[in-house]
Amino acid sequence: MEKRPVRPQAFAAFSSALATLDRPAARILELGSGPGFLVERFLTDFPACTYVALDFSPAMHELAAKRLGARAARVRFVERSFREAGWSSGLGAFDAVVTNQAVHELRHKRHALALHRAVRPLLSPGGVYLVCDHFHGDGGMSDDQLYMSVAEQRARLLEAGFPSVNLLWQAGGLVLHAAA
Repeated sequence: MEKRPVRPQAFAAFSSALATLDRPAARILELGSGPGFLVERFLTDFPACTYVALDFSPAMHELAAKRLGARAARVRFVERSFREAGWSSGLGAFDAVVTNQAVHELRHKRHALALHRAVRPLLSPGGVYLVCDHFHGDGGMSDDQLYMSVAEQRARLLEAGFPSVNLLWQAGGLVLHAAA
């Protein structure tokens, strides 16, 4: 959190977006769940939610479970990489799929389209895909092969078949889009 002091703002934007779904018992999938910062926020804000944390790293799942303590029992930890084909198999449907600072882990922006296309069938009717990542350009990152501009991020979500893409929040080199 010290490296990204705007994260609390991003997490508040995530929570506000989920609150508009008006599904207190929402089923949520987080891609690249890492050490559990976002799940910690969601379990607090949405105590009736069902949460699936997907990450390729067992060490990250261990950190998240430690962070969550007894609340870790409310989370299904899935060890998979969304960089590999078939990562979404058997996960079911979700009211929300969220990802925070993970899309660039695909290691080249050209892979984002395939990820976004794989997410669409995971969403329940009326569900939302919340994507927060670094962006390339003024106020953002310098690597234009790894990071997309804000406009490119929106374009890839539209190209993946999401008819509605809205910019919800932008600060500190991060941007959050909602796609539905």
